[in-house]
Amino acid sequence: MKSVLAGASAIPNLAGLIAMIIVSRHSDRTLERRCHMAVAGALAGMGLLLLEASPSPFLSVVLFSIVAIGSYSFLPVFFSVPGEFLSGFPAAAGIALVTSVANLGGFVGPYVVGSIQGRTGSLFAGLAVAGLSFLMSAILALILPRTAQLGSNAGREPSAIGDAI
Repeated sequence: MKSVLAGASAIPNLAGLIAMIIVSRHSDRTLERRCHMAVAGALAGMGLLLLEASPSPFLSVVLFSIVAIGSYSFLPVFFSVPGEFLSGFPAAAGIALVTSVANLGGFVGPYVVGSIQGRTGSLFAGLAVAGLSFLMSAILALILPRTAQLGSNAGREPSAIGDAI
C-alpha cells in the first residue's frame, strides 16, 4: 500500500514538469506571456479552491495535479516578464525583484497556511488563501500590457557584457 501512495504522490509533480516544459516553450514560441500566466495561475487557484470538495483520494491526486500544472507552468513565464519590458541594469533589478518576491512567497506562504490551519482547525482555509493568491496573480497578469514597448532589444547591438548574455 505504501508503494502505491508513494507512486501517487509523484503524479502531480510529473504532470507539472511536463506542463511546465510545454507551456514555457509555447510561450517562448508565440512571445505571449499574459494569457499563459493568467491561465496557469487560474488553473492553480481553482485547483486549490476545489480541494476541499474532494470526496476521494483519486480526485485529490487529480486536483493536486491540476495545481502542480498551473503553478509549475506559471513560474517560468513569470520570470521571463522583466526581460520583456526592461533591458540592461533595470532588467537585472526587475529580475532581482521578481526573485525576491518569489522567495518571500516561498517563506511566508507555508507559514500563513499553517497559521490559518492552527487557528481554524481546517486545512481548507489556508489552501483557499493560496488559491485566491493564484487567482489574484492571474488577474494581475491580464493587466500587463500586451506587448513590450520600453526596453525592446530588437534591432540593437549589445552595449555591455550583461546585454550580450
